[in-house]
Amino acid sequence: MNYRILTYEQIDRTEWSRLVQASATGTWFQTPEAYEFFASMPEMFAPFVFAVTGTHESNSGAMNEETLRGVCVGYVTKEKNPARQFFTRRAIIIGGPALADDATDEDVGLLMNGVKELTSERINGAPIYIETRNFHDYSRWKEAFSKAGFEYRKHLNFHIDCTDKNRMWERLSETRRRQIRKAISSDVKTMEAQSEQEITDWYCILAELYRRKVKTPLFPLPFFIEFYRQKRGVFLLVKYEGKVIGGMMCPIFDGNCIYEWFVCGMDNEYKNQYPSVMATWAAMEYATGYNIPMFDIMGAGVPDVPYGVRDFKAEFGGKMVEYGRFLHVAKPWLYKIGTLGVKVLKRI
Repeated sequence: MNYRILTYEQIDRTEWSRLVQASATGTWFQTPEAYEFFASMPEMFAPFVFAVTGTHESNSGAMNEETLRGVCVGYVTKEKNPARQFFTRRAIIIGGPALADDATDEDVGLLMNGVKELTSERINGAPIYIETRNFHDYSRWKEAFSKAGFEYRKHLNFHIDCTDKNRMWERLSETRRRQIRKAISSDVKTMEAQSEQEITDWYCILAELYRRKVKTPLFPLPFFIEFYRQKRGVFLLVKYEGKVIGGMMCPIFDGNCIYEWFVCGMDNEYKNQYPSVMATWAAMEYATGYNIPMFDIMGAGVPDVPYGVRDFKAEFGGKMVEYGRFLHVAKPWLYKIGTLGVKVLKRI
């Protein structure tokens, strides 16, 4: 087989969409629409997409049609502060690459080596590290990732089956069912956002959560406004007495999955309304209402390390999976400094 590594200008968009839709490792984050979303905000992201194609030679010596074997969409973060950018630039591949179901180790190795080399060559301020945050099982290609310089790191997630609303409700813990009933009886409403002002109100809650508890960088408000304007998914808001008290930003992979990308709630201020619980339940109800078979909660921490968020998510009846992450560290000393900095921030 003859191979080629393609960049954005060279990839056939129709074939790109077809591969992601058909792939068992396909996600919204690997679609042309996701790439275009990141590309629409050049002040925040340096997006990239690379693909590997293969052309088989038949027994007669004739070359068959070139086919897409894998595609990898990601972005390198940008910071306005030059010093901060120097120490924090990273390439993130959400969901992991979309691979043909019959992709070989050679396909994967060529793609990931291409990602390493081309992100360094084409993006100003080459990333300190490249990380895939996997939403599907890549175990059959683990050796190929390793040979390409990507170390496997364990990481948990939850996938919730949303094909049957009654069964989905039954799989909730008794605590979650009681909380949802209580919130509904107190006249809590869940609905899609209707204005940019509602997105702004929701973002204020999210920003406070990140400042107080999460303590990692958060995208600025224009990122969320742009997602709303471009209709890349839905904002599901929790309201009480006309006020936004929580909600969730959800990309949607048509016919496949809805994702919990960002979620927050004023849980301390509205203890009997359970805004974070209701935001999660709203996404599950949305999935069943629109025939979306799965809800991906997008991360549940590292195994064997206590994590309150994992405990919270576990009560929604999902299947806990361990698809992990692949990490390539291009600049080890900067990576160590950055990792230490994050640990210090979380302790403050």
